Amino acid sequence: MSQGNTIGRVAQFTARKLKQLKSQAGESAFRSTLAHLRRGVGYVPGEIPQLWGFFLDGMPEGWMGDRKPSRAEWAVYTALTLFALHQQGQDPEKEWMSQSGATLGKSAARLIGSEEDEGRISRRFYALATAASMEELSHHMRGMVQLLRSKGIPLDYPALAEDLFWYQQPNFQAQVRLRWGQDFYRRTLTEQIAGTKEDGVHE
Repeated sequence: MSQGNTIGRVAQFTARKLKQLKSQAGESAFRSTLAHLRRGVGYVPGEIPQLWGFFLDGMPEGWMGDRKPSRAEWAVYTALTLFALHQQGQDPEKEWMSQSGATLGKSAARLIGSEEDEGRISRRFYALATAASMEELSHHMRGMVQLLRSKGIPLDYPALAEDLFWYQQPNFQAQVRLRWGQDFYRRTLTEQIAGTKEDGVHE
């Protein structure tokens, strides 16, 4: 798959899948699809036949792997199954857990409400960002998504899929990690400055 022809397309494909899913909100098909997708969390793409139709339908042939899942398949599959976990128990008409601009770093930073939280969330975020494989990354992402769901904090799943695609490419992995870190610390720094101003402390 040509990198030059792929920039942004994984996000666009994932967004179309989520739009398709959202159009079924309120119907039994919506709940059924989410349930199937949730069962796929943590598995390798292709291991659960019930999911083939949803995440592979319409996928460009050039994106599909041969003997093992391609980078695009891993990225789209992981994002969609994690979204299903995130959306569980939420009203899709009022609380759609995929929100544009809610990048991984920004959303993770929103989990921090105290100094104790900062240490705990930072450790989880570091473990996620330094994962050596998609299996390991999926494991850490699952825990992060469960925390986000508990706080009602959304995540930009098309952007996540795009990040996961490039994360799997050694020449781009550092760039993805850096962007995650920038978003994470930019958010926490902004909140620290706001807190200082509220306390009336000035330099």
